[in-house]
Amino acid sequence: MEKLKIDDLKDYGFLSNLELSPTGDKLCFVLKRANLEKNDYLSNLWIYELCDDKLWKLTSRGKPKNFLWLDNDNIMFSTQKKDKDDNNMKPFTEFYKININGGEAEFFTEIPYIIKDFKKNSQTLFINILADIEEKTEEELKEQKDYEILDEIPFWSNNQGFTNKQRNHLLKIDMKEKQYKKIIGGQYDILDFDLFGNNLVVNMKKYTDKMEQSSELYLYDLSKDYLEQLTKKEMELGFVKMTDKFSIYFSGTDMEEMGINTNHEIYKFNLKHNNIEKITDNLDRSIGNYVGNDSRMGGGKNIEFDDDNFYLITTEGYSSYLNKLEGSGIKRIIDRPGAIDMFDVKNGIIAYIGFRKNKLQELYVYQNGKEKQVSNFNKEILKDKMISTPEYFNVKTTDGEELDAWIMKPIGFNKGEVYPTILEIHGGPKGTYGSIFFHEFQIMANEGYAVLYTNPRGSAGRGNNFADIRGDYGGRDYNDLMEVMDKAIQKFDFVDENSLGVGGGSYGGYMTNWVIGHTDRFKAAVSQRSISNWISKFCTTDIGYFFVRDQFKGATPWNKHEKLWDGSPLKYADKVSTPTLFIHSREDYRCWLPEGIQMFTALKYHDIESRLCIFKEENHELSRGGKPKHRIRRLQEIIEWFNKYLKK
Repeated sequence: MEKLKIDDLKDYGFLSNLELSPTGDKLCFVLKRANLEKNDYLSNLWIYELCDDKLWKLTSRGKPKNFLWLDNDNIMFSTQKKDKDDNNMKPFTEFYKININGGEAEFFTEIPYIIKDFKKNSQTLFINILADIEEKTEEELKEQKDYEILDEIPFWSNNQGFTNKQRNHLLKIDMKEKQYKKIIGGQYDILDFDLFGNNLVVNMKKYTDKMEQSSELYLYDLSKDYLEQLTKKEMELGFVKMTDKFSIYFSGTDMEEMGINTNHEIYKFNLKHNNIEKITDNLDRSIGNYVGNDSRMGGGKNIEFDDDNFYLITTEGYSSYLNKLEGSGIKRIIDRPGAIDMFDVKNGIIAYIGFRKNKLQELYVYQNGKEKQVSNFNKEILKDKMISTPEYFNVKTTDGEELDAWIMKPIGFNKGEVYPTILEIHGGPKGTYGSIFFHEFQIMANEGYAVLYTNPRGSAGRGNNFADIRGDYGGRDYNDLMEVMDKAIQKFDFVDENSLGVGGGSYGGYMTNWVIGHTDRFKAAVSQRSISNWISKFCTTDIGYFFVRDQFKGATPWNKHEKLWDGSPLKYADKVSTPTLFIHSREDYRCWLPEGIQMFTALKYHDIESRLCIFKEENHELSRGGKPKHRIRRLQEIIEWFNKYLKK
């Protein structure tokens, strides 16, 4: 057995975008692996035949992203290509067709847009694209390449860059003529869509100057080329699914009870009677998978219909499960602990990608009440590696709440010895930690650290009340973290209370900044993609103006300046004595670079040992989807910093 190394990340397989064939006897998915030479990822389509238990690679071009089944033997996939030449300012997406029984991929067409997803109806493709409200010519794009004009908020978006006057639009392509036509454009911004027959149902919003959180349902009649607004109540809507010519299912919340983090309920819009029925009653579960991880890339389905049955993934506690809607509630179908990342279902057969126990991502099929693992892409990678198993324990807080917590012993653990221990804090705040494999944690354990983590107030999986920390950032959540730390020191004699570290990213970075300004018990800290100042966060980031107002119960820099400043770690920077490493990405517009710069400058000004590591051409997703070499360097920075201060 040998230690797990930081750069073993380069060998991991990342699975996503699972879809069963029309008859349900085959499935296709995307597999990505790192390419260190190009500092990028290669992706390919893979096929699994259920009847023969046969798995094989379909493509070898290394770029497929989205795909769909044209029929049971043919697949269409998209791949984004860079500018054709230096004189072309527009991005292009190419579409290819391939027969799964053999032969090379055949070029179908290309469009001058970045696409979000696409679906098929008869002989027409419908594609969600990112486009300008007013299309620009090549000459206009060349003229504007050296400057940006901003006249709305948000004017940029994490992982997309400047998006002023850009929206997600819908266009269609005739499969025979291969000509495309935009059918929904202008100020409309499409969040999700589905189709049945000649009808398209769309979740979208329309705005000028300032985007709000609410969106509406629209129906687009393809036969009449007519767009009709269905809902008018202010709600934040999620998925939309059309199951027959009269029935539209969607998720949503009026945001009145718990703000924008309120768990969604499921609704049905009946086109025949023109009314909305609330299907679930106090579902109070997080729809989708919220279980945090740094060893997955790409998305897939969280909901699907099959034979009049509605299936959905929910996060409950510290695992995500697959459920079926029954009456006004849901029934758990697959209840093994771990994480189901995405799934598809057809003819009662369920296929999904996820994490089980302490293994990396794999493909699973569920039939006749049994789960079967059908891939082993990551088996050999961890086969001879030393892996630490998270040990669960429960913490009862001073106000009577019970918290889930875990500790991982260091590799090479010897009873009777004490070890430096690192408290990790997840992002969100509405995220959650679980017992699944986490590369960063395993690296720390292999470096001789005990790793401690928990789900404090604000986390997903425990209902609205537990997740609601609006107006109390740095309050009850901070106390939860410190009480878990106290409990770990009391319960586990191998925790060296004189050699503690703390770290986290996003909300976890905010809490790291907060912790070091309120206690000196930690001897080293690593704050990543953090928030240090709610006032600057409000006015500079892609979500700041609505997220800060919501999370601080209506506070803005003008009506409750002191409340925002009191909740800002920067206010307490003069109290910090903890050596701190700050890691930030230059194109992170979710928690913009100045958030890290402000805290770093404040610590330097007060003569506290600190370091700022800025990654170019990276965004908020650095730890999960950044370039392979950057992800490796990030972990090297973290380990070297903790080694410097915790292993003296």
